[in-house]
Amino acid sequence: MTGLARYRTEWFGNVTRDILAGMVGTFALIPEVIAFSFVAGVDPEVGLYASFVISVVIAFAGGRPGMISGAAGSVALVAAALVRAHGVQYLLAATLLAGALQMLAGALRLHLLMRYVSRSVRTGFVNALAILIFSAQLPHMMHVTWHTYAAIALGLAIIYGVPRLFSAIPSPLICIVVLTVVASVWPMPLHTVADLGRLPDSLPRLVWPQVPPTLATLDIILPYAAAMAMVGLLESMMTASVVDDMTETHSSKRTECVGLGVANIAVGLFGGIAGCGMIGQTVGNLRYGGRGRLSTFVAGAFLLLLMVALRPWVARVPVAALVAIMIMVSASTFSWSSLRDLRTHPATASLVMLATVAVVVATHDLAAGVLVGVLLSGLFFAFKVSRMVTVDSTYDAARDRRTYRVAGQIFFASSDLFTDQFDTRDSARHVQIDLRQAHFWDITAVGALEEVVARLERHGIAVELIGLNAASATLIDRHSALEIPATPS
Repeated sequence: MTGLARYRTEWFGNVTRDILAGMVGTFALIPEVIAFSFVAGVDPEVGLYASFVISVVIAFAGGRPGMISGAAGSVALVAAALVRAHGVQYLLAATLLAGALQMLAGALRLHLLMRYVSRSVRTGFVNALAILIFSAQLPHMMHVTWHTYAAIALGLAIIYGVPRLFSAIPSPLICIVVLTVVASVWPMPLHTVADLGRLPDSLPRLVWPQVPPTLATLDIILPYAAAMAMVGLLESMMTASVVDDMTETHSSKRTECVGLGVANIAVGLFGGIAGCGMIGQTVGNLRYGGRGRLSTFVAGAFLLLLMVALRPWVARVPVAALVAIMIMVSASTFSWSSLRDLRTHPATASLVMLATVAVVVATHDLAAGVLVGVLLSGLFFAFKVSRMVTVDSTYDAARDRRTYRVAGQIFFASSDLFTDQFDTRDSARHVQIDLRQAHFWDITAVGALEEVVARLERHGIAVELIGLNAASATLIDRHSALEIPATPS
């Protein structure tokens, strides 16, 4: 399939379901974006405008069809400190710089670092997000009357019951319409979207951050911009990977990096806060048939339509309907099979998953959880590989020669184990180190080999290295003074 044909399919291959799923995604965006705006210390319209701009721009420029992006909590947490210290104008400037850094990351192919995120970390990421989505609904269910619980129960019954009868229209959309009609016909004490904050009443306008163009300004915004860019990219890449797994398709992570950067630059120019991929809304979009770029575009365009043209009607939507939808998204996001896998998977893999969940839930920072998970995965892998190094020796009395046969990966974590295997008190006058089954990875490994050779030679023992593979020989030749065979055995 040519690039143009694929792009056309991504837009128009699933029109009806993409439009309906995108509309559901819009309603799922509203309460979360408003809540994240409060976290960042900005008006709700700042987050809502941002979500509109990001969704529309990334529908064209992104690399992962079917993914919903908007003003996200992880970025809002970073932005909050900047807003408190310097105000919204500095946030807009940081948003522009974050977008530029994300485009640079795409150009430098930094998305390849996602290869170091293990499946255990991704599972922990998804499970933690499901927990956070559910916990975010708890404030809406506290200090309320029984009417709210009844409305949530009715909403869940509609969401899970309607698909058993027909699936032409996503059941969450039906849930919103039905509960809004019920609340209008039979007035009851239910919170509505209007109670969440002031909604936009006009189209977004082009703005330029009102900050002095000086190095002092750059010094203020650069740390926050770099943090927002990193967190946004990490969450978007993780979300894209989850979508890849759920749809059994591949996406261009590099294009997604650049597209997110373009979208965030546009957001800064329209007075919004930086955003990224939103996995909860994305999973909801996928669950109800959204697979293409059109669903992403509709999620943003319909959001603006609701906020401006249909503002009075949206204001009357019960929050209970949105809570019911997000509870469903939480339940469908959580990997329930991972609980069963705790008994069968290796203990280290389970520990990585649980640590990722624990850190994310404790800090409400998805990036922190992923970084901890990646670090633990790396440590466990290094420990496992380091224990696989073996050094066996044989003695040839006729030649008065001891041969050490080394097998395994020699690097910073296994270098000490490697050096400890050589006995300088040996009476043999000749030592041959057979490295045919070994590989040297870094300068720590090279230093360990130098140390072994030097220690043996100080005791008057002649040392011969044989069997180095080409890559190891090149590394050792470049970073040490050891004499190695001209042609590795």
